[in-house]
Amino acid sequence: MSEGVVLQLRPSGEVMAAAAAALSAAKRHLERSKLSANTVKAYRRQIAAYAGWLGEHAGEHEDAFVDVHGAEAAATAWRRSLLERRVAPSTINQAIAAVTLLYAEAGLRIEVKKARIPKPGEPDALTRAEQSRVERSAARRGARDRAVVSTLLYAGARVEECARLEVSDVPLTARTGEVRLLGKGDQVRWVPLPAIARTHLGAWLDERGARLARNPSMAERWQAGRESGPVWLGQRGPLSVSGITQVVLAVGEDAGLPGLRPHQLRHTYATRLREGGADVAQIKELMGHASLDTTARYFRAGRAEVAAAVERVFEP
Repeated sequence: MSEGVVLQLRPSGEVMAAAAAALSAAKRHLERSKLSANTVKAYRRQIAAYAGWLGEHAGEHEDAFVDVHGAEAAATAWRRSLLERRVAPSTINQAIAAVTLLYAEAGLRIEVKKARIPKPGEPDALTRAEQSRVERSAARRGARDRAVVSTLLYAGARVEECARLEVSDVPLTARTGEVRLLGKGDQVRWVPLPAIARTHLGAWLDERGARLARNPSMAERWQAGRESGPVWLGQRGPLSVSGITQVVLAVGEDAGLPGLRPHQLRHTYATRLREGGADVAQIKELMGHASLDTTARYFRAGRAEVAAAVERVFEP
């Protein structure tokens, strides 16, 4: 609660005056808080929205700033209105947190039930048809983009891990190959590459080496040799996380999947592993997850998968 700020609670007929005073106090509190700028902005937006809603329903909640019971009744009614508008549960819970802060600044400590956030089912993996379209699109864009997509799709690399790759991280032979990924917390893992990924990465590394051989000054400027340096090179230097993301976005646009992001290819990798019979411990290791709980989400069937199972069981 704001230090030195004591709000006198208004009679029931002055609900909006009380709301305005609490709103001002909450804004002052947020200005001094250590919350991130984005969180402060979101909280201010939510408490303003609540004040606006309360103005439209003041007659129904004249005791919204009289006591805890009136405050909780008003905040619960607002929560219900958000649910009826099909606002996302996470947004509703943010709104509840903001309004709880608003009331705390008025000297009222309320408790409002949060919206239930369903446990995630199957992550936003590509269907097999979508995956085929993405791979064809990447191939049309050239060896580098096809190799980028293959690294995300067949090694489950995070975009940051993909961007960090050095040539020495991808030892390939005719029949074997793996990729060294530097993950969260500087944890290193080696992920085996299937034949299709080895082929695509090998093709790009050959092309990359040929480019550098033709232009030694380029290699010197980027500190990249034929057998060393960053794996992903663009016209202006090594590709950053943003550069990798732009490659995937362009591939997705061409494949009829606007807004495609690297994490969807990573999710597709984990989903294909699960569909192929890999167990949760194996997927955890390959994905570089810190907890089995994170990996377990890939073992919760999504709506599309459940619908397909019903069709198989009851097909004529």
